[in-house]
Amino acid sequence: MKALAVLGTSSNSGKSWLATALCAWLRRQGVRVAPFKAQNMSNNSFVTLDGGEIGRAQAAQAEASGLIPNVYMNPILLKPSGSLGSQLILLGQAQQHLSATEYYTQIEELWVVVRDALEYWRDRCDVLVLEGAGSPVELNLMCRDIANLRPINHLNGRSVLVADIERGGVFAQIVGTWTLLDPTDRDRCLGVIVNKFRGDLSLFADAPEQLARRIPINYFGVLPYLDDLQPESEDSLCREAEENVRGEKMAWIRLPHLANSQDCQPWLLDHGIRVQWVEHPDQLADARIIVLPGSKNTIADLEWLRRSGFDEAIQHASKRGVPLVGICGGYQMLGESVNDPEGIAGDRGVLTGLNLLPIRTTFLPTKSVSQVTVRWGADRWNAYEIHMGISVPTQNCAALAVVENDKGTKAEGCRRNRVWGTYLHGVFESPAVRSELAATAGLSYYRAAQGSWRSHLERIYHRMADALEQYLELGEIWKYVAV
Repeated sequence: MKALAVLGTSSNSGKSWLATALCAWLRRQGVRVAPFKAQNMSNNSFVTLDGGEIGRAQAAQAEASGLIPNVYMNPILLKPSGSLGSQLILLGQAQQHLSATEYYTQIEELWVVVRDALEYWRDRCDVLVLEGAGSPVELNLMCRDIANLRPINHLNGRSVLVADIERGGVFAQIVGTWTLLDPTDRDRCLGVIVNKFRGDLSLFADAPEQLARRIPINYFGVLPYLDDLQPESEDSLCREAEENVRGEKMAWIRLPHLANSQDCQPWLLDHGIRVQWVEHPDQLADARIIVLPGSKNTIADLEWLRRSGFDEAIQHASKRGVPLVGICGGYQMLGESVNDPEGIAGDRGVLTGLNLLPIRTTFLPTKSVSQVTVRWGADRWNAYEIHMGISVPTQNCAALAVVENDKGTKAEGCRRNRVWGTYLHGVFESPAVRSELAATAGLSYYRAAQGSWRSHLERIYHRMADALEQYLELGEIWKYVAV
């Protein structure tokens, strides 16, 4: 097995995108490829078939590789929860909340988990594509870093460095990172890619010469920012992958502890609708649809809604007849009360909800993590649930959907008038669901895209591989992989 690491000069440099594209490209060459990220910090997670949690980026990379996602692709997932630190997900299973200091005291035990996950892939693929985390040369963390250099050294693999020109200072990023690497780690580096270029590529034509004067690194080329080829946003920093600017406004409230922001993405395919993430209550005044998304700390985010005035703005919108949708934590907030006196899922508290749906939510230590098949009229598709709260109806409430899993069939969610609540991540992957919500809002010019979200993603993966072939010199990478 060959191992190829994608390391970045910074966070959000495009490591996830490039790793996904490399998986798609290697698959096209007939290579058995699999993705890997030792440690991921993100509240955007995916549920595997056996009920484990991994980062969304690794799930997308698995799809690009033609594989079913599994927990050995991302053995450590950290889900930030505010004052409690982060919830540790180990091989897909939720563990305790840890502060950064507590996490690093366990780093050698956690490395054993990473090492064993790396060994799992030895005879299961030809190439393992490893995505790094942040920068590999954070000097205060390098001795405790199990996500960047240590995995690739363990496998005696090679790396590719990716730098973000959009942030500015791209030459300083590359030269600085190279300079801070140990000589052995420089020897493992096949070359560098400049990412997210906007404008005339000819203006960057002398980049190879400029770099060659300063450091001996292969230059593979520059990738333009491709806004129509963004399959997943790794975190809520990536607004380009979460918003569009055409049509009538659909407001998604950007909660402080936002989780699974990618639930909005299927709407980006449609016409007559404009997805916008909002951070101030006055931004709801012209919204035709409002969505309360998932939260990693429901109590804290519900308190934030009240402090910021969003609760009143939501109530006023509901009285005007604006459809409201709550997903997971957002669903819990729409109910009568949220009860977490022990702080099991975040901050402690027993709070009154927005009282727009007849449910009460209580948090329990056991986390519900499962994949399901959703039925909505004639549509069938896969979605998943990740939550610690149990929501119980206080009055009769029509179900939003019907779901099936290995335990049978059950009603899911709650709808009352123009308010919908659901625990389903992926609920909007169905054109039928999106069309019904748009009709409820009275959107005259809305038109749902034809075809499924999954088919759309498959086309994106193919085009990402095309982009690598079009813009980059891939000879050194292929030489390492194929020899």
